[in-house]
Amino acid sequence: MTADKTRLALFDLDHTLLPLDSDYAWGVFTTDIGWTDPQHFRQRNDDFFTHYQAGTLDIHDYVRFATEAARRQGPERAHAARERFMREVIGPAIKPQARELVQAHQAAGDLVVIVTATNEFVTRPIAEAFGVEHLIAVELARDASGWITGEIAGVPSFREGKVRRVDDWLRQRGLARAAVDMHFYSDSLNDLPLLEQADVPVATNPDPRLRLVAEQRGWRILNLFD
Repeated sequence: MTADKTRLALFDLDHTLLPLDSDYAWGVFTTDIGWTDPQHFRQRNDDFFTHYQAGTLDIHDYVRFATEAARRQGPERAHAARERFMREVIGPAIKPQARELVQAHQAAGDLVVIVTATNEFVTRPIAEAFGVEHLIAVELARDASGWITGEIAGVPSFREGKVRRVDDWLRQRGLARAAVDMHFYSDSLNDLPLLEQADVPVATNPDPRLRLVAEQRGWRILNLFD
């Protein structure tokens, strides 16, 4: 790394900085508070999660499903529920070692960004809880009133889409990829395209498939929650 390069620390969120999947947990939470039929919702949520782990998820179908309950409730009730979700589910799940890792990069002067395939409605307050200003998440389309429609706006930050969204984010800030020294922390093989672009890929709490790749390529493996 040369001294004039911008140091960038990218973090996946679910199972990387958090020991849970925030999208999945939000779905369970909305069922627990009575917004959806428990049996039907849990079965579909589990099916989508299985596809995510297998790398076969249709992100557009999933986002329609994952945002449906909040869309139906409307913005006032949805935001109130999200505040409760943050207090009861996410707050207790933010571990000191995850917070300290983020803060170490910030203290070193690195530009810290959370890059997640979970939608902005769920993840914006989580990024704020970590003290991270910059969030690249699945952006949600909005209707004339400004409320979410269930569709995705632009390129979803999922698999290869994460690479494109990061490139777009850098370009908007006048940063060339060659002028950036990039760390990327992730748990999932779904993030292999961006891990391969990173100067320092870190397999963090890796799933078995990513752990194998990391071992084969000599990447750092970080078991953050051990």
